[in-house]
Amino acid sequence: METDDSTCNGLENMEIEDEGFSLVEKPKNDGTQIADPSDLKFTEVPVSAEYLKKAKTIKDYLDATENPTIEKLRGFAISDGGLINDDLRKTAWPGLLGITRDSIEPAPSVAQLRSHPEFGQVVLDVNRSIKRFPPGIPYDQRVALQEQLTNLILRVITKYPHLRYYQGYHDVAITILLVVGEDMAFRIMEKLSTEHLRDCMEPTMEKTSYLLNYIFPLINHLSPEVYRHVDKSGAGTMFCLPWFLTWFGHSLNHYKDVVRLYDFFLASPPLMPLYLTATIVCYRKTEVLAAECNMASIHCLLSQLPDELPFEQLIVQAMKLYKELPPQNAEAAVKDRIKKEKALRDAEDAARKAVVRRNRFRGLQRQLERLVPNSRAQLFILAVSFAVGLYAYIANSDYPIR
Repeated sequence: METDDSTCNGLENMEIEDEGFSLVEKPKNDGTQIADPSDLKFTEVPVSAEYLKKAKTIKDYLDATENPTIEKLRGFAISDGGLINDDLRKTAWPGLLGITRDSIEPAPSVAQLRSHPEFGQVVLDVNRSIKRFPPGIPYDQRVALQEQLTNLILRVITKYPHLRYYQGYHDVAITILLVVGEDMAFRIMEKLSTEHLRDCMEPTMEKTSYLLNYIFPLINHLSPEVYRHVDKSGAGTMFCLPWFLTWFGHSLNHYKDVVRLYDFFLASPPLMPLYLTATIVCYRKTEVLAAECNMASIHCLLSQLPDELPFEQLIVQAMKLYKELPPQNAEAAVKDRIKKEKALRDAEDAARKAVVRRNRFRGLQRQLERLVPNSRAQLFILAVSFAVGLYAYIANSDYPIR
C-alpha cells in the first residue's frame, strides 16, 4: 500500500495515543474512523504447477470424504499456498470451524433487522466498502451484495444482543460473504463472532486495547533492537488496530492476499493476527531502524503495509513464534507493560494537575499584588476608604454608634 504523504505530514503535529482510536468507547461513536480503504485488486495470477497439484489433492480429499477432519483441513490451510482457490475455500472454510451443512434457521424479517439500533451505522460502513467488491460487476449485483452484507451483519448482532458491532467488522463479513455466499456466511460469522472476534465485540474496547499490547513482547522476542526503537518512539499499538479488527482485510490491496490470510487465521488460534503483526514489523527491520524515533514517523511507517509482502514466509515465522512464545508465556510481560503505562499516565495526570494548581495560585498572587499598596499615600487612601466603608456599614446596621 502506498504511503499517504498528507496523512503522514498531518501526524507530525498531532498526538497519537493508544486510546485515541476509541479503545475505551467504540470507534464508530467517537468521530475517529478507520480510513476508507483503497480499491481491492482482484487480478488473477498464474497458479504454479505445485499449487495446481495441491489444489487437486484438496479437491480429491473433499470429494472423497463425507466429513473432512478439522486437522486435515488445517494442514491444507496453513501450508504453502493455503487453500489455493475460492471453490475449495467455499467447502473448506466452514469445515475449519466445525460447521456442518445442516438446515439454517430462518432470518429475521427485514423490518426486524432495520429496527436494530446499529442499523444506521452498519449501512454507512457497508456503503463505504464498495471498493472491496469485485470491479466491473453490474450495478444490480453490487446493490444486492450490499444488501446481503447489511443483512448478514444485522442477523448476527440481532441474534446475539450482547455482541456490539464495531467498525471493521464489515471488512471481515464481506470477505466471508464473497467466498461462501449469504447463508453459510451467517454460520461462519456467527461462529467467529462468538469465538475469534468475541473480545472485539464487547461494549467497550478495553479488552482489545489490552490484547494489542501482546505485540511488544513478541517483537522483543524476534528483535530486541526493533522493540527498543518502536517502544522509545511512543508509537503505541494504533498502527495495527485495523489489522487486528479486520484480519488485515481492510489494509491489503490484493484479494489473493486477503483470502490467503483468512485461510491461515481460520485455521489458527484467535491471537494469531498479532503474531503475524510482530513478524511483519520485524521483517521491516531496516526501514524501522532507519526511521526517526518519534511517534509520528514510526506510526506512519508501520501503518502503511508494503504492497508486496512474502506472506508464505511470514506465516511460517508467525507459527514458529507462536510455538516459541505462546500467549500464556507472553502474558506476564503484557501485564507488566500495562502496569507501567498506567503508572506513567497517572504521573503525567498528577503533573498536569500540579501545573494547573500552580498557575491558579500565580494568578491569585498577581491579583493580590495589584491590591497591595506600593506607597504611603496609597496606604493612607486605602486605610481611609476602609474606615469610611466600615463607618457606613455600622451606621446603617441595627446597632448604631452611640
